Amino acid sequence: MGRVLRSDLALVANWIAPGSAVLDLGCGDGALLAYLQEEKDCRCVGVELDSANCLMSIENGVEVIQQNLEDGLSMFSDHSFDCVLQLQSLQMVQHTEAMLREIGRIGQEGIVTFPNFGHWTHRLSILNGRMPVSKSLPYQWYNSPNLRFSTMVDIIALARASGFRIVDCVALHEGHEVRFMPNLLGSLAMLRLARDPAQNAFA
Repeated sequence: MGRVLRSDLALVANWIAPGSAVLDLGCGDGALLAYLQEEKDCRCVGVELDSANCLMSIENGVEVIQQNLEDGLSMFSDHSFDCVLQLQSLQMVQHTEAMLREIGRIGQEGIVTFPNFGHWTHRLSILNGRMPVSKSLPYQWYNSPNLRFSTMVDIIALARASGFRIVDCVALHEGHEVRFMPNLLGSLAMLRLARDPAQNAFA
């Protein structure tokens, strides 16, 4: 019996071509990479800081490098992967734009997912004078690992400014795709990015 992925990871997997070389920045327990190896014959490498997650990745048969993303990605050469993933961790890094540029330097494509601060419940919380707490942003403002709070529109603009073209953009809410007013009704944003040959941002 094959592995079953949650809905957002299944969508990410659908975006990745069979046989791809995939790098996952913040790979967690390696479940997605294990699926890609088994079901799509991908060559996968993960980067993860947490020791327990690294151990689970290894147990899942995934090659993993224990590394803090803030320390840089110089160990990876230019254009060395077909696809670089950063799933629900882009908002946790200090230098967001630099991280996006590294994704473009290393990979032909990038896939990033992040909590959408533009969701209507978050806007309502702000109107009520409180920082939002929700399923997609489950922490209080004082103990959150998230350093950056952005909307889908914000990240699209930053991605374009960083030298990407947008291949696909999807919003989810509680596992279901949202196409109508995604920046208002989607709590999780997902972007598929490709290097824009008209720009030299990753040179």
